[in-house]
Amino acid sequence: MVSAASLRKRLALPKTSWQLCLLAIIGGAVSALLVILFTLSIDLLQQFYLTKLGDYTSLSGISRLLLPIIGVCGILLFAWLTGYHYLRAGIPFVLHRLKVSYGIIPLKNTLNQFVGGVIALSTGFSLGKEGPAVHLGAACCGYLGSKLHLPFNSIRTLSACGVAAGIAACFNTPVAAVIFVMEVILREYKVHMFIPVMLSAIVGSMITRGFLGQAHELEFFTNVAFGPEHYLPLILLGVLLGCLASAFNHQLVLIIKYFQRWHITIRLLIAAVITGILGYFAPYAMGIDSSAISFTLANQDQLSVLLLLLLAKFLMTIFAIGLGVPGGIIGPILGIGAIAGTCSALVIMQLLPGEYVASDFALMGMAGFMAATLNAPLAALLAVVELSNQVELIIPAMLSIASSCLIAGQFFRNRSVFLMQLDVQQLSYRKPPIESSLQKIGVAGAMKTEFDLLENPSPQTLAQALTSAENKALIIKKPLQNSNDYYFAEFNVPNQDPSAETVVKHKMTPLSSQETLAEAYLALGEARCGAVYIYHREADNILGYITFEQIRRYLLEGKLRS
Repeated sequence: MVSAASLRKRLALPKTSWQLCLLAIIGGAVSALLVILFTLSIDLLQQFYLTKLGDYTSLSGISRLLLPIIGVCGILLFAWLTGYHYLRAGIPFVLHRLKVSYGIIPLKNTLNQFVGGVIALSTGFSLGKEGPAVHLGAACCGYLGSKLHLPFNSIRTLSACGVAAGIAACFNTPVAAVIFVMEVILREYKVHMFIPVMLSAIVGSMITRGFLGQAHELEFFTNVAFGPEHYLPLILLGVLLGCLASAFNHQLVLIIKYFQRWHITIRLLIAAVITGILGYFAPYAMGIDSSAISFTLANQDQLSVLLLLLLAKFLMTIFAIGLGVPGGIIGPILGIGAIAGTCSALVIMQLLPGEYVASDFALMGMAGFMAATLNAPLAALLAVVELSNQVELIIPAMLSIASSCLIAGQFFRNRSVFLMQLDVQQLSYRKPPIESSLQKIGVAGAMKTEFDLLENPSPQTLAQALTSAENKALIIKKPLQNSNDYYFAEFNVPNQDPSAETVVKHKMTPLSSQETLAEAYLALGEARCGAVYIYHREADNILGYITFEQIRRYLLEGKLRS
């Protein structure tokens, strides 16, 4: 039987382990079920006032105008009950929590994401399901890891598994979910992370297919074919998409920057009014992307109508996201990309005569716009291929994606919309390289466990103990009134300070066995000597210790010495 201590040690090291894979499967299953519940809640709420789910044309103009305002009142009521500052949610917030809290997300934020997301997506806001899915998945797996008292580095991996399961459950695209996590969420590729993330995505997709069926949302894109004669138009399409994506990201950032000091109540009401007014004139722009894409394919030869729809969808999305309505951005991005791709095709057809099907370019527009907006070309490529079930679209999609990302990055200095949101909201998502490296190893996997504990010894006893300790360390316990202080004892380094005492005692900082080497480094970095002691649950339950010399050697040589 594997002991709890050896399990913590295994999970604290950056190595592939079947224990973490098992937890990823369990967490992925629970996350997928939570996302399915979220989706079914949206459908259930819409059944009360829509004759067809997601179709807001069945409502009168006044109803479309008032519906978002009613929805915001419900969001604000729940936020008032839990606290307005817990309204922060979505993918940028998950990125922030992964960096500063290893993916552990407060419960009230998650409740606001679930309830607020259901209301917002049911009342016509131009948002996507993937933002709440990412948040719910990360929060679910982070909660599981924290309750099991896992090392924080493994909780971070487990939270990423929840994100993959949420994306897979939302779109039924396991491969794209894995790549999205590696490219956007973790922004690194490590095998010990990749395998549990992959397993979690598989479980999430399987559970979704079991409950909601095998179909993808974009399977109506059938028989899309591109030949070599279409490659130049696809490159031109990418150029236009790169420009549009840059405008989208920068306008969104400007809205966040301008309104961020306003109270959340005013911001959400403004977003509701704008959505209601635009929805009054353009009902197909309301809601998630499927209605806008369906309308685009049905009216692919009406350029003026599609341009108005594009403008309405563009404005609805940037105001909803920028003003803090809880929901995702990827769904609307796919809708905007489809409309923009079709409009671009109609323009290109006038410049480069040939045989074109404007609706075929809608799919390429989705790929190029998503890639340039999120700065995630591989995730966009695989998402479109999986959603359409057409592997032969890889090369055409790559042309559109490559040109859009190049234009957006080279000429407009565009970055991922998530990182731009974090910057303007002043939410940290970066750590110094040393801390980032040390965060990947838990103290439970690096600590030394051989030590002798002495309680308030005399100088002679301490010196004698040091002489006979061989490879063991000495930790001195000094009882206080309500607690204990612990000190790490060692001989003074020769020739360093001849006037100093023979035995040097460094006060030790306590660290939980869940912490990583980053926290140990921060505790010892200023003194650049001494050690921290590692405890489990209670501060006096000492498991081991880590010296500054260990951390220094790891940073220099890339490995730990016991």
